[in-house]
Amino acid sequence: MKDFVNDARDRMSHAVEAAHRDFQTMRTGRASPAMLDRIEVEAYGAPVPINQLANISVPEPRQLLIQPFDKSLTQSIERAIQKSDLGINPITDGHGIRLTIPQMTEERRKEMVKQVHARAEDGCVAVRNVRRDAIDHLKKSEKAKEISEDELKRLEVEVQKLTDKFVEEIHVLQKKKDAELMEV
Repeated sequence: MKDFVNDARDRMSHAVEAAHRDFQTMRTGRASPAMLDRIEVEAYGAPVPINQLANISVPEPRQLLIQPFDKSLTQSIERAIQKSDLGINPITDGHGIRLTIPQMTEERRKEMVKQVHARAEDGCVAVRNVRRDAIDHLKKSEKAKEISEDELKRLEVEVQKLTDKFVEEIHVLQKKKDAELMEV
């Protein structure tokens, strides 16, 4: 049964990592290559993430430079960025595609904070779903007489402590992202 608790721990940590990656893709007032992680470009007959088609650098604090490995994909990359929810117009020059990150308005910051809270709650729900699965499995094991009632209670408490720990980690990440978003 200890293996099952370790499996639950692993699955919960993956949920926290997913929430962290999700927060990184959200646009703040600064340029970050991670902002483009969710954008896929139609290339070679299939959707491909931008970071696999181009070198992405940050020449200035509020600017991204995308240099496609294959220059023929420049227009496809440009279209994918325009269709995305970033709200940034790409500018193509001789060196590649430039994205200038505009200063966010107070209203847009508050909207982004709401999105962060919603995504954090999604992460917490994922962690709680792992807890539910773990406890269901433990109860089935107890009914099948694989573990005692005392062992069930002890393992349920352990799973709950793990859940609390990982939910708190998500809330810490959320608060950090909130602060980053509200920073002018």
